[in-house]
Parts: sequence; C-alpha cells; structure tokens
Amino acid sequence: MSPELKRRKVEEDGKDTPLPNFLQWCQKNGIQLNPKVYVSTQNTVCQYGMLTREDLPAGEVIFSIPRSALLSQQTTKIQELLKKEQKNLESKSGWVPLLISLMFEATDEASPWAPYFGLWPQLTPPDLPMFWSKDERLRLLKGTGVNEAVQRDLENIEQEYITIVLPFIRRHPKMFCPQKHSLDLYRRLVAFVMAYSFQEPLDDEEDDCGKDAHPPMMVPVADLLNHVAHHNTHLEFTPECLRMVTTRPVMGGDELFNTYGELGNWQLLHMYGFSEPYPNNINETADIPMRALQEAALLRAESEKETAVVHERWAFLRQMEVVVEEGVFVFGCEEALTEDELRTCLKLLCMSPGEFAEYKENEGWEEDDEEEETLSNQQISELPASWRKLLHITVELALKAYTSDLCSDQTLLDNKVEYMNLSCREQYSLHVRYGQKRILHQLLELTGSG
Repeated sequence: MSPELKRRKVEEDGKDTPLPNFLQWCQKNGIQLNPKVYVSTQNTVCQYGMLTREDLPAGEVIFSIPRSALLSQQTTKIQELLKKEQKNLESKSGWVPLLISLMFEATDEASPWAPYFGLWPQLTPPDLPMFWSKDERLRLLKGTGVNEAVQRDLENIEQEYITIVLPFIRRHPKMFCPQKHSLDLYRRLVAFVMAYSFQEPLDDEEDDCGKDAHPPMMVPVADLLNHVAHHNTHLEFTPECLRMVTTRPVMGGDELFNTYGELGNWQLLHMYGFSEPYPNNINETADIPMRALQEAALLRAESEKETAVVHERWAFLRQMEVVVEEGVFVFGCEEALTEDELRTCLKLLCMSPGEFAEYKENEGWEEDDEEEETLSNQQISELPASWRKLLHITVELALKAYTSDLCSDQTLLDNKVEYMNLSCREQYSLHVRYGQKRILHQLLELTGSG
C-alpha cells in the first residue's frame, strides 16, 4: 500500500460492479452522501475508497449514517434470539453475537444487508496474516510479534467456534447448519470484524461507571475509507447517526482517509492486512518481550548466587504483576510507551541487595516517589549506567529474533526495482520489520554510552 496523498485524475466505477446496488441501498436506508465525494475502486490506495470531486474545508460532513443502517446484534433479524441466548454466547472476545449475526445475514439472500455483503463476492476477507501459511509468516514476520498474535487468534477462533458457536448452531437447526455456517466461514467473518468493524467510545458517564467497551458493529460506507496515520477525516457518534467529518482541508481529487487508531505497522498488518512505508506511520512501535529483559539480566550474572538473585527479583516482579507471561515493553519513535513497567523492572533488577530487601519489605511501595510520568528518548539516554547497560543487552537480544538485519532491509527498500518485484505481503512485512528495527537501533544508540 502506498499511502502518500496525491492529486489524482479519477473515474467513476463502471456499472458492472456491485457498487451501484450498494449505493442505491444506501439511499434507500437514509445514508446521506455528500455530493462532493464518491466511492470508487479506481485511484485509491487499496480496494474501495472515497475520493473528492472538489476541495473540501475542515469540518465538512462527507456522509451520515442513521443508526438503523448499522449492522449489529441489536439490528439483525435474529436479535430476539440473540437476547434469549445472551448468557450462552458470552466469550473472552465479546464478538460472538455480532459474528453470529453476520453468519446469518451474510448467508441469507433476503437479508436487508445483502447489497452491503455484495461488495465482497464470496465473502473474501482481507488478506490478513492469519490466512498466510505458517512457513510464510515465519519467513516474513519472525520477531515482529505478528506470528504470536496470529497463533493466539487462530486458537481462540477455533475454541470459540467449537465451544460456543457450534452448540448454538445445533440448537437452532431451522436457521443454521454446521455445513453452511462452518468454522471456515466463522474465521473469514472474524477477519471482517477485525478489519471493518467499529466500536463506539464510552462517554464520560459510562467510563465513571466502569462499563466495559461497547460491542463492535458494522458501519456501511464508513468501512470503505482507507487508513493512514496522517488521516484527514474522523468518525463522530451522535444519538441519531454516525458522521464522517473532515479534520483538515482536502483538495479536490484526493482520497479521504479515516484513522483506525494510533497503531504500529505490526498491528495494522495483523488486523487490517496492510502497513505503511517508513516514515509515514508516525505511530510506529517496537515491542520487546519482557522475558528478554530477564534473559539479559541472567546473562550479566557471573555466579550461581547472582543468577539466583535475578530469579528472585523476577519472581517478585511477577508477584507484583509488573511483568506477565507473554508481556512486552512497547517503544515508540520518541518514548517508551510502557514507561512505568520498564522503570520498575530496570530499577529492581539493578538494586543493591540492601535496597531490594527494603523494597521487598515495603511490597514495592516507596515514599516520596518523584519519578517522571513519561520516559522520553532523552530520558532513556540519561538513565543510570547500569540500567542503560541492561536495556542495551535486552535490545540486542530482541534484534536477534529477526531473520534479517536492518542493513539488509534498508538495501531492499533502496533498490526500487527489487522492491517493486516483491509481493504485497513481502512489501508490507518489510515495512513492519524495518520500522521496528529502526526503533530498536535507536534504543541501542541511546543506551550505548556510559
């Protein structure tokens, strides 16, 4: 995907596509599309997109969608059945009611949302890494965190289908059947929800009540806009409708971009099937497994006694729930995003025996703790020398997890002919690896002196 914003000479989609039927459906269902914009598959960065016919100012409403046109567990034809089965459909993901709604509506030719599903013939999902072979994922994405996330997804999807969805299907044979509403279909619809759904943010009152997040929902038209970090629209929620509004002036002929959130490239590839080339993604991150910090501390131990000390302190960190199994430290381009956990781990692992004894006695509580709330790159470079040394070794271990080095990826990016001969999967994976390694090498520089 090339997310650079360029002025384009654009053409309307032909009448032989599902798009005209969908647009008629939008009009019938009260979705109001600004005449200054249009949906197209031509001259967009990826598949469907929305482009401008003329210049737009900031604050322009480009479309509005009444809540009756949203597809969710509250609007599906089987909403009463889902309410009746509510307790049986509880899951860790919280997605089961929506996914069952989609299974029913997507396979019902008489569904009110049939023109919407018609945009994706055979319900072909986005090309997420969960649909790649395991060998290809390992070859292209080892060390990035994507493989571990995909493996968890695949295991959870199968478990959820077998233990929750399939029993539901068998309880309602007049509406569902295992052959039609299969695990394969369920997996594809999970990809649709990952890539195209929206979640309404909690308002202040709901936050104060500690309410869980709203369940995801499908938002026709809004899900056709592509994403870039430097987006030019955002989605607003009102009691009556959802509105997409420009956040800055947009020139005629340009594509309109929404934001899926402040996501690093590995998250974009994992959930949406694309990534942004360097340096376009200002939200790029690199994750370092927490266990790498433990390994680095063990490498510095020079005796069995020091090794035992590391194990004791790591066990205490786990007891305090500062570190968790499969946990990570997250670094952005300008700061550590898990600063509290990182500070605590570095401090505790580098304490003198006396300091640790006092710290343990106080169960991790300290008086007059005036630590900074953030941990910027400048602050990382000014950490105590022992902390920086430990973090430096940790970063070196994290870099060893990749199958290629930064120089090799840079060479591939600089060779335009070779780069253009790569498949989309290879290009997107290259963006992920390269962005992460740049952040990790920056950390090496910040922690390398003293």
